[in-house]
Parts: sequence; structure tokens; C-alpha cells
Amino acid sequence: MKTVKLTKDSVAGLLTDLLRRSPGEYTEYENTVKEITSRVRKEGDDAVFEYTNKFDKWDINANNVKVTAEEIESAYSSFDKELIRVMKRSANNIRKYHEKQLVNSWFDTEGGCILGQKISAVENVGVYVPGGKAAYPSSTLMCIIPALVAGVDNIIMTTPADKNGIVNPATLVAAKITGVTEIYKVGGAQAVAAMAFGTKSIPKVDKIVGPGNIFVALAKKEVFGHVSIDSIAGPSEILVLADDSANAKYVAADLLSQAEHDELASAILITNSSELADEVCKYIDKFLAKLERADIIKSSLDNYGCILVADNMDDATAAANEIASEHLEILTRDPYAVMTKIKNAGAIFLGDYSSEPLGDYFAGPDHVLPTNGTAKFFSPLGVDSFIKRTSIISYSKEALESACDDIMKFAKAEGLTAHANSIGVRFDKGVL
Repeated sequence: MKTVKLTKDSVAGLLTDLLRRSPGEYTEYENTVKEITSRVRKEGDDAVFEYTNKFDKWDINANNVKVTAEEIESAYSSFDKELIRVMKRSANNIRKYHEKQLVNSWFDTEGGCILGQKISAVENVGVYVPGGKAAYPSSTLMCIIPALVAGVDNIIMTTPADKNGIVNPATLVAAKITGVTEIYKVGGAQAVAAMAFGTKSIPKVDKIVGPGNIFVALAKKEVFGHVSIDSIAGPSEILVLADDSANAKYVAADLLSQAEHDELASAILITNSSELADEVCKYIDKFLAKLERADIIKSSLDNYGCILVADNMDDATAAANEIASEHLEILTRDPYAVMTKIKNAGAIFLGDYSSEPLGDYFAGPDHVLPTNGTAKFFSPLGVDSFIKRTSIISYSKEALESACDDIMKFAKAEGLTAHANSIGVRFDKGVL
């Protein structure tokens, strides 16, 4: 893993490299995604089935596109009972955490004016769960449970099936734990387009959430505006902020936990200790000799892994804020004091025993997080991702009359005389 001195130039260069992983940089795929979404919008099921047959290599049709209750029950009854217990504990932690995010409608009354905010849940949500080479039951829980807590009435899920039309059992079990049973065996850009526009087999939704590959990310970007989306997520990333008190073995293990996702994943250590940097490199080599996904990890570290050695922790913290990582671990003598200086991160993990996978699977906060520096302005998926705020305004005659002249003056300043008339006509100050 390359080690460089932290400077403005080294951080800028790192950011340039990381941004190359952004979905927006993969312009060579955009035309393909545009074609898929356009055809699904026009042709509905026919296009969905054609693309699924082409990419996933199974004979999908209107009769087998939806997962049956029997398939869900079969997956659940034959699944590892201990893992079901673990998934239920995880689901309970996720639910309890997100229940604390709930907000209420409110109304204020003063001087004949009623102003307020009405909170409503999005009515129809589509959850995309990746499939194919790996199963993501954790993402199933993380996307569905906040929506349920928010009060979403209708939730559907799309996920790819294998060449035999079988959805990964772990994904089905996780869905059953949440209570969602409307699941469609479609993946990729065609699944996103189907949920955005609706087809004969797959209903239209109002919002689409969930992670996916580059085609899924670009499809979400393409349909945004027709529906709402959570974000356009890039590859996974971790940044560890550590001083000389950190355990090098833990740091190395945590960096590799994200590097194993795929070759585009990013793992960064920023420290004020060159000795720690050297020790971490040694442990990385030792772990790589034994970990199963060593080839993927090595490629990830070669392309997007880096150790930045800072002169002091203030510089290290400033660099962490500039990078704005999806996952930020703070392994310092006083991680809570350092945490108060962090402004930009998707999720922050404090101390030796808060390793990033804790957030991926079990703690409760959502693991669908902003990537590629978007933590500077985006938040994790949560209850607020599934609610809408509606403004409430009610003035009495007396209250409006006291504001009439001010409003009319403001409207006329913008050249909008019909606006002014709408107010003035109520008090014999209109054009008629």
C-alpha cells in the first residue's frame, strides 16, 4: 500500500483519483442505459423481459417474474436458523435506531395566522437489492425497515435471479423478516426503469432506493425527476483516522474489510505516525496471504488505497473532512474529541471496537451512505428519506389585511401585478 506525505497536492491528487470512480465518469455506459430506460418506458414488460433474458440468461415472462409466496416460504424454511436469528436481531436494531428519527407535524397559531408543517410518508417505494455473484440481505433490511418506520404504505422489491430464475434465498429471508413479499426477479437498469415508469407486471413507484452496479446507478440518474431516488452511489470506501495509539492490526483489518468489495473500492489511512503506517503495511501483507478475496483486495489497494502521513492530527482531520469518506473510523486516544471536528462523513465509527462491518450488518444506523465526497451535502438513508413535508398556511381576514400593503409592494417590485391583485382584491385595492 503506497505511503505518501500529506500535503495539499497529495490530497488533491487522491481526490482526483477517487472521483474517477464516480458513476458520472462512466460516460461510455450512458447511451446503453438511456436506450434501456427508453425502451422500458415505451415497451414495458417486453423490454424488461428481453433485457433480463439477455443479461441474466433465463427465460423470464409475465408468469414467473414475481416471486411466489411458496418460493419465499421455501427459502425461509430451509435457511440456516441461526442466521435467521442473527438477521432478526439486526432488523430489531435497525428498527429501534430509525424510530428515533421520526418527526411530527406541527402547527403554530399567532395573531390570526396558522402556520405549520404536515409530515406524510411517500406512498409507493421501490427497493433495489443487488444480486448475481453475491447476496445482500443486509441491504434488504437497511432499505426496507426505514421505509416501514416512516409509514410507507406500499413497498416492492426488485432483485436479479440466477440463470434458473431463482432469487438468492438470503435476500428472500431478509425480505420476509421485514414483511415485504412483493418481489420481482429483475435486476439492472431495466429493473430501475420498470419501477420508475411502471409496466403491466411491475407497478410504478414514487421513489427508488438501494445500491447497485454502474448500470443501476446510471439508470437511477436517468429516471430522476420521473421518480425520486436516494442517491447515485459509487463504490465503497473507508477512511481510517489514527494516531500513534492505534492498533496497527485493527487498522489493517478494517482497511481490508472495504477493499474486498471490488476493485474500485477505496481504503485510506491518514495518520500522524510513520511508525503506525509501516506497521499497518506489514499487517496488510500478512492478511493478504490468508484472505479469500486477496486478488480483489490487492487490486483495490493498488488503484485506490493510500496511506497519508500528516505532520499533526489537525492536518489529518482537515484532510478527512476534505475527502468526506463514506465510512470514517477514528482510532485515536480521544476519538470523541476528534469526532467533534469532523464535518463530512457518511458514518463515523469511534474507537477500537467499532469496526466498520458493525455498521454494515448490525448496529442499527443505515449502511446506505453517501460516497465520492457527497457526504459534504448528502446524508445516510433514513426515515427522512421516505417522508415529505407539506407547508400549511392559514390567515384570518384581519391578519391578511395587516400584511396586504407589504405583499402588494413586494409583488409589484417583481412586476407580478396579478399576484398583487390577488391580495388587494380582498380589500378593495385590486384592479377591479
